[in-house]
Amino acid sequence: MKPFVWKVRVYWEDTDAGGVVYHSQYLNFFERARTEWLRGKGVHQATLATDENVLFAIRHMDIDFMQAARLDDELDVTIYNVVAGGVRMTFNQDMTRCSDRQLVATARLTAVCLQADNFKPTRMPQWIRAEIENAK
Repeated sequence: MKPFVWKVRVYWEDTDAGGVVYHSQYLNFFERARTEWLRGKGVHQATLATDENVLFAIRHMDIDFMQAARLDDELDVTIYNVVAGGVRMTFNQDMTRCSDRQLVATARLTAVCLQADNFKPTRMPQWIRAEIENAK
C-alpha cells in the first residue's frame, strides 16, 4: 500500500513546561492521521455510527518513542501496511520530524469494529474492507 502521510505541527498546548511533546499527545497525532486516512476512503466515523451503527475502538497499541518532538516541529505521521479482517484492522504508523527526517515514534495498533449502541464486536462493513483492499 502507498503510505498515507498526515502533517501535524507541534503547538504549545502539545508540550510540557520544557517544550517537549507530552507523551499522550503522540496518541492524538497518530489518531488524527488514522481518522484522515479513513476520511479519505469515504469513512466518516460520525456518519458510520449513526447510519450503520458501527464504530471503531482501539484494542491494542504498541508505541516506541525514539526521539522527542518539540515545540514548533512539523511532523509527518505515516500510515502503512493496514490489514483488515472481519472485525479487526491493524495499522503500522511512523512519526518523522520534517526538518531532519529523524524518526520520532512508531506505533502498531489493532482497532476493532463495534456496534455503536452496545459496544459489542461486529463485522466490519464490506464496503470499508473493500476500500482498504483497494488501497494496496
